[in-house]
Amino acid sequence: MTTTKTMTWTRETGLAEKRDVWAAMKRGFRGRCPRCGEGKLFRAFLKTADSCSHCGQDFSAHRADDLPAYLVIVIVGHIVVPFALFIETNYSPPVPLQLAVYLPFTFLASLVLLQPVKGTVVALQWALRMHGFDENPPEHIPPV
Repeated sequence: MTTTKTMTWTRETGLAEKRDVWAAMKRGFRGRCPRCGEGKLFRAFLKTADSCSHCGQDFSAHRADDLPAYLVIVIVGHIVVPFALFIETNYSPPVPLQLAVYLPFTFLASLVLLQPVKGTVVALQWALRMHGFDENPPEHIPPV
């Protein structure tokens, strides 16, 4: 039988650091630390830094997983598909020409958006105190 520890809310637990979701997401989109906006969020193209070089915020707990890729697919798809349908219905260019335009655009747009979207997802997790970004994580949930 497992027991769960109940958390009692007190004045001290309510006085946690205020986290502005929109400011954090804007900072993450720019590849900056969601907490201070100064340090870099990424150490490589899609590898997050272990911690912020400016304020020391730990990023190792983030769990962006596949969400940034799914969001990029949705964003780029909503740009390319209506454009392709408009061109096809009004002008009907040859298929090789369409492939020569749509495929490179889709590829480049996806590459350009992938890092900002991942930064935004990590910043959103930080702002909402998700996946280990909370100061007082529950004891019954093992660390990742």
